[in-house]
Amino acid sequence: MSHVYIAVAGNIGVGKTSLVERMCRHFAWQPIYEAVAHHPYLEDYYRDMPRWGFHSQIYFLTMKLRQQQAIAASAQSCCQDRSIYEDAEIFARSLADQDILSARDFETYTLLYESIVGTVPRPNLLIYLRASVPTLAERIVSRGRTSEKGISLAYLERLNVRYEQWIAGFGHCPVLVLPADQLDFVHNVADLTQVFDQVTRALAPRLDLPPMA
Repeated sequence: MSHVYIAVAGNIGVGKTSLVERMCRHFAWQPIYEAVAHHPYLEDYYRDMPRWGFHSQIYFLTMKLRQQQAIAASAQSCCQDRSIYEDAEIFARSLADQDILSARDFETYTLLYESIVGTVPRPNLLIYLRASVPTLAERIVSRGRTSEKGISLAYLERLNVRYEQWIAGFGHCPVLVLPADQLDFVHNVADLTQVFDQVTRALAPRLDLPPMA
């Protein structure tokens, strides 16, 4: 089996981590999780986005660069919770659109991002989990992270709009879009099996497998 690098993309609360966990168990991949639990700015950021937005985005980008370096150095197949592209194209750009990131800070961030992104490996497949704001809000509440209590529905909606614009023009690698509103891959085995089948089909050329009937 060939080495593969998968990234799972989507809005806050859509189920990226849960899907990464299950795919890695099923396919025997190495999971690579987003550095949220130890993020030193996240609670401050949700309380005061203009004050801490730049700090938060630089931290996320730094952690993503470390992940990308580890992926490039490894011969093991892996699945990443949120791609490096989202840090810039979704979150930093959304903050700049709202003037939460100043023009000066966004320019500095963008220069750093562009210097990094051309030097790191591209995924063999990007899985985009698409969900409505009510679904996202319900899942955020159910997982009960203290740092996420201040997330507003308007913020989730802005991110959703940005995600749809981004994925429509994404060209770094093949994309598999999954309707997360209709798929409960955490509690429904049939839904999870359906996801595994779609991922296998999408990766068939890379894995030297015949497409599933």
